[in-house]
Amino acid sequence: MSSEVNLIKGRSKRYKKDISLFDKSKTYSVENAVDILKKLSSTKFNPTVELHFWLNIDTQKGDQNVRGSCSLPHGIGKERKVLVFADGEEADLAKKNGADFVGLDDFAEKISKGWLGFDIALAIPRSMKVISKLGKVLGPRGLMPTPKNGTLTEDIAYAVKEFKKGRIEFKNDKNGNLHVPVGKFDFDKNKMVENINILLEYVKTLRPSSVKGYFVRRAFICHTMSTSIELNIAPC
Repeated sequence: MSSEVNLIKGRSKRYKKDISLFDKSKTYSVENAVDILKKLSSTKFNPTVELHFWLNIDTQKGDQNVRGSCSLPHGIGKERKVLVFADGEEADLAKKNGADFVGLDDFAEKISKGWLGFDIALAIPRSMKVISKLGKVLGPRGLMPTPKNGTLTEDIAYAVKEFKKGRIEFKNDKNGNLHVPVGKFDFDKNKMVENINILLEYVKTLRPSSVKGYFVRRAFICHTMSTSIELNIAPC
């Protein structure tokens, strides 16, 4: 009991109210966790709901770093700006399918001068000779196109449609965790649950072959301003 008291001592009234709604020492099914999340204190804006994974990986080993992209059936409730590095026919296809910015040298120059007014960067393979010099700018921000997550592709029309519709890309942080948006607080419960379940199953497929024991240690759900709720997931 004393440890619980120390845990909440000095916390905000919002936090104390939220943790009175569930047991932090327990895990919950996805459906129950979403029910609890809907009862937690929100804000004047519509916060993003995220799924957080604690992975059993060694980030110092290149073959154990996790990166991927996943199409969520109901998107994430956010309009994302998509930049496509392409010219010719592929540029026309990108524009036709909803890309916000399309070009090559012109956008490479803008980015080199500090412009980052986009959320996703897509590219066709032959454009890499132009944008490879942007690695130091785009790489640390997770924006460098790569075939691993579908952002470097010959099928640019499909990629634009997917990422505009709600395809998300992510990679682990330096501590071996994943932080992935799965929707907005005002999402219908069933849509939120479906998005979460799709992501849970997809992450399991990213298990590096060199990982020993469990891959996903724990998983939590929360929104931008809330405490987290641990999910009851099968060891994998």
